[in-house]
Amino acid sequence: MPSFKFQQTIEQLEKRKGGYYHLIVKADVVNQFEKKRATRLKCVVEDNLSFSCGLNHYGDGNFYIILSTGNLKLLGKNLHDSVSFEIFEDPNPLGVEMPEALEALLAQDENAAEIFDNLTDGKKRSLIHLIRKLKNVETQIQKALSFLAEQKLKSR
Repeated sequence: MPSFKFQQTIEQLEKRKGGYYHLIVKADVVNQFEKKRATRLKCVVEDNLSFSCGLNHYGDGNFYIILSTGNLKLLGKNLHDSVSFEIFEDPNPLGVEMPEALEALLAQDENAAEIFDNLTDGKKRSLIHLIRKLKNVETQIQKALSFLAEQKLKSR
Protein backbone atom coordinates (compact mmCIF):
# COMPACT_ATOMS: atom_id res chain seq x y z
CA MET A 1 0.00 0.00 0.00
CA PRO A 2 1.74 3.19 -1.14
CA SER A 3 2.22 6.07 1.26
CA PHE A 4 3.24 9.60 0.30
CA LYS A 5 4.60 12.44 2.46
CA PHE A 6 4.45 16.11 1.56
CA GLN A 7 5.26 19.55 2.93
CA GLN A 8 3.14 22.38 1.53
CA THR A 9 1.13 25.45 2.41
CA ILE A 10 -2.58 25.41 3.14
CA GLU A 11 -4.47 26.97 0.24
CA GLN A 12 -8.08 28.08 -0.21
CA LEU A 13 -10.32 27.67 -3.25
CA GLU A 14 -12.08 30.71 -4.67
CA LYS A 15 -15.37 31.43 -2.89
CA ARG A 16 -17.34 30.62 -6.07
CA LYS A 17 -15.74 27.14 -6.01
CA GLY A 18 -16.64 26.53 -2.38
CA GLY A 19 -13.88 28.40 -0.56
CA TYR A 20 -12.52 25.16 0.93
CA TYR A 21 -9.15 25.05 2.67
CA HIS A 22 -7.20 22.30 1.00
CA LEU A 23 -3.97 20.47 0.30
CA ILE A 24 -2.99 19.65 -3.28
CA VAL A 25 -2.18 16.12 -4.43
CA LYS A 26 -0.52 15.88 -7.85
CA ALA A 27 -2.00 13.61 -10.53
CA ASP A 28 1.18 11.51 -10.77
CA VAL A 29 0.78 10.61 -7.08
CA VAL A 30 -2.93 9.79 -7.46
CA ASN A 31 -2.19 7.56 -10.46
CA GLN A 32 -0.02 5.34 -8.24
CA PHE A 33 -3.07 4.24 -6.24
CA GLU A 34 -4.85 1.13 -7.50
CA LYS A 35 -8.23 2.87 -7.81
CA LYS A 36 -6.69 6.18 -8.97
CA ARG A 37 -8.96 9.11 -8.01
CA ALA A 38 -11.70 6.81 -6.62
CA THR A 39 -9.42 5.88 -3.72
CA ARG A 40 -10.50 6.54 -0.14
CA LEU A 41 -7.54 7.90 1.78
CA LYS A 42 -6.31 8.42 5.29
CA CYS A 43 -4.60 11.76 5.72
CA VAL A 44 -2.28 12.42 8.66
CA VAL A 45 -1.41 16.09 9.13
CA GLU A 46 1.51 17.22 11.32
CA ASP A 47 1.73 13.64 12.68
CA ASN A 48 -1.16 14.27 15.08
CA LEU A 49 -4.40 14.69 13.12
CA SER A 50 -5.73 11.72 11.16
CA PHE A 51 -8.91 11.67 9.09
CA SER A 52 -10.52 9.77 6.23
CA CYS A 53 -10.97 11.67 2.99
CA GLY A 54 -11.51 11.48 -0.72
CA LEU A 55 -9.93 13.25 -3.67
CA ASN A 56 -11.55 16.19 -5.44
CA HIS A 57 -10.67 17.43 -8.94
CA TYR A 58 -8.68 20.67 -8.82
CA GLY A 59 -9.43 21.54 -12.44
CA ASP A 60 -5.89 21.42 -13.81
CA GLY A 61 -5.47 17.64 -13.75
CA ASN A 62 -4.45 17.57 -10.10
CA PHE A 63 -6.55 16.87 -7.00
CA TYR A 64 -7.07 18.25 -3.52
CA ILE A 65 -8.03 17.11 -0.03
CA ILE A 66 -10.35 19.35 1.95
CA LEU A 67 -9.20 20.57 5.37
CA SER A 68 -12.13 21.61 7.54
CA THR A 69 -12.01 24.80 9.56
CA GLY A 70 -12.34 22.64 12.68
CA ASN A 71 -9.27 20.62 11.72
CA LEU A 72 -7.31 23.82 11.07
CA LYS A 73 -8.22 25.01 14.58
CA LEU A 74 -7.15 21.67 16.08
CA LEU A 75 -3.81 22.05 14.31
CA GLY A 76 -3.48 25.72 15.25
CA LYS A 77 -2.90 26.52 11.56
CA ASN A 78 -4.19 29.19 9.18
CA LEU A 79 -4.33 29.88 5.46
CA HIS A 80 -0.83 29.84 3.87
CA ASP A 81 0.77 28.12 6.90
CA SER A 82 3.08 25.26 6.00
CA VAL A 83 2.11 21.74 7.07
CA SER A 84 3.51 18.26 6.63
CA PHE A 85 1.06 15.54 5.71
CA GLU A 86 0.99 11.92 4.68
CA ILE A 87 -1.63 10.12 2.61
CA PHE A 88 -2.22 6.41 2.16
CA GLU A 89 -5.07 4.16 1.09
CA ASP A 90 -7.74 3.75 3.77
CA PRO A 91 -7.96 0.03 4.67
CA ASN A 92 -11.73 0.51 5.15
CA PRO A 93 -13.12 0.94 1.60
CA LEU A 94 -15.98 3.11 2.90
CA GLY A 95 -13.75 5.21 5.13
CA VAL A 96 -16.31 5.11 7.97
CA GLU A 97 -17.27 2.57 10.62
CA MET A 98 -20.53 0.70 10.10
CA PRO A 99 -23.00 1.36 12.97
CA GLU A 100 -24.02 -1.77 14.92
CA ALA A 101 -27.72 -1.22 14.17
CA LEU A 102 -27.07 -1.15 10.41
CA GLU A 103 -24.80 -4.20 10.60
CA ALA A 104 -27.50 -6.14 12.46
CA LEU A 105 -30.21 -5.01 10.03
CA LEU A 106 -28.19 -6.10 6.99
CA ALA A 107 -27.38 -9.45 8.62
CA GLN A 108 -31.07 -10.15 9.31
CA ASP A 109 -32.79 -8.64 6.25
CA GLU A 110 -31.62 -10.16 2.95
CA ASN A 111 -33.61 -7.66 0.89
CA ALA A 112 -32.04 -4.69 2.71
CA ALA A 113 -28.58 -6.27 2.37
CA GLU A 114 -29.05 -6.74 -1.38
CA ILE A 115 -30.11 -3.11 -1.85
CA PHE A 116 -27.19 -1.91 0.31
CA ASP A 117 -24.69 -4.03 -1.65
CA ASN A 118 -25.90 -2.48 -4.91
CA LEU A 119 -25.41 1.10 -3.68
CA THR A 120 -22.35 3.10 -4.67
CA ASP A 121 -19.76 3.58 -1.92
CA GLY A 122 -20.83 7.24 -1.71
CA LYS A 123 -24.47 6.30 -1.07
CA LYS A 124 -23.35 3.75 1.53
CA ARG A 125 -21.33 6.47 3.30
CA SER A 126 -24.34 8.83 3.16
CA LEU A 127 -26.53 6.22 4.84
CA ILE A 128 -23.90 5.50 7.49
CA HIS A 129 -23.45 9.21 8.30
CA LEU A 130 -27.23 9.67 8.42
CA ILE A 131 -27.62 6.80 10.89
CA ARG A 132 -24.65 7.76 13.08
CA LYS A 133 -26.30 11.11 13.85
CA LEU A 134 -29.26 9.32 15.45
CA LYS A 135 -28.99 8.12 19.05
CA ASN A 136 -32.03 5.83 19.24
CA VAL A 137 -31.42 2.36 17.73
CA GLU A 138 -35.05 1.97 16.68
CA THR A 139 -34.90 5.31 14.85
CA GLN A 140 -31.62 4.26 13.21
CA ILE A 141 -33.23 1.09 11.84
CA GLN A 142 -36.36 2.92 10.65
CA LYS A 143 -34.24 5.55 8.90
CA ALA A 144 -32.05 2.87 7.29
CA LEU A 145 -35.08 0.95 5.99
CA SER A 146 -36.62 4.16 4.66
CA PHE A 147 -33.36 5.17 2.93
CA LEU A 148 -32.92 1.72 1.37
CA ALA A 149 -36.54 1.61 0.17
CA GLU A 150 -36.06 5.03 -1.43
CA GLN A 151 -32.87 3.86 -3.16
CA LYS A 152 -34.63 0.75 -4.44
CA LEU A 153 -37.35 2.90 -6.02
CA LYS A 154 -34.72 5.15 -7.64
CA SER A 155 -32.89 2.18 -9.14
CA ARG A 156 -35.92 0.95 -11.10
